[in-house]
Amino acid sequence: MYYIPYYGNVPMYNYGDQLVYWTLPNQIGYANRADPSRFSNDESIVLKDYGTLPLVINLEKAAKQNDNYRTTLWTGNKLQLTLMSINVGEDIGLEIHPNVDQFLYIEQGEGLAQMGPSKNNLNYERMVQDDYAVIVPAGTWHNVTNTGSVPLKLYSIYAPPNHPFGTVHVTKADAMTSEAGYGSGNQ
Repeated sequence: MYYIPYYGNVPMYNYGDQLVYWTLPNQIGYANRADPSRFSNDESIVLKDYGTLPLVINLEKAAKQNDNYRTTLWTGNKLQLTLMSINVGEDIGLEIHPNVDQFLYIEQGEGLAQMGPSKNNLNYERMVQDDYAVIVPAGTWHNVTNTGSVPLKLYSIYAPPNHPFGTVHVTKADAMTSEAGYGSGNQ
């Protein structure tokens, strides 16, 4: 038999499904195609509190999709993620969280962020818009007002969590009514 060295008995391995070697865009999340948090341009994201489950999500898309005043998207033991939609001319409402640091990120719209040591002394004011972050230290009075012509879409991260698991407030009035008896420090 004639031996050709280029065609020897060499073991062949299929690395195609091992994501360590080959990651194709359509393979990301292929194990559970019904997962609403995976990236897609034509599907809406299920906006609910995913609790302490692992979550990968297009946060910009989720924030822009949210039409509720507040929707809790993830509540863990150490932090919480909520989505907010503030109507034109409205505000979050002057509040303080004595033991909670807060991070707000603007995805759409324009507004005025105000912070200070007391409700009558909001001596820190900045205009905000898309891609701006607002950092609120615990114990700081703060408010964000929508000064633009479209709803202000943002997400907020609280550490530790500030709202009960699964909180959804369709309107600001719903939030004010619900939080009247909740000891979050909001005033």
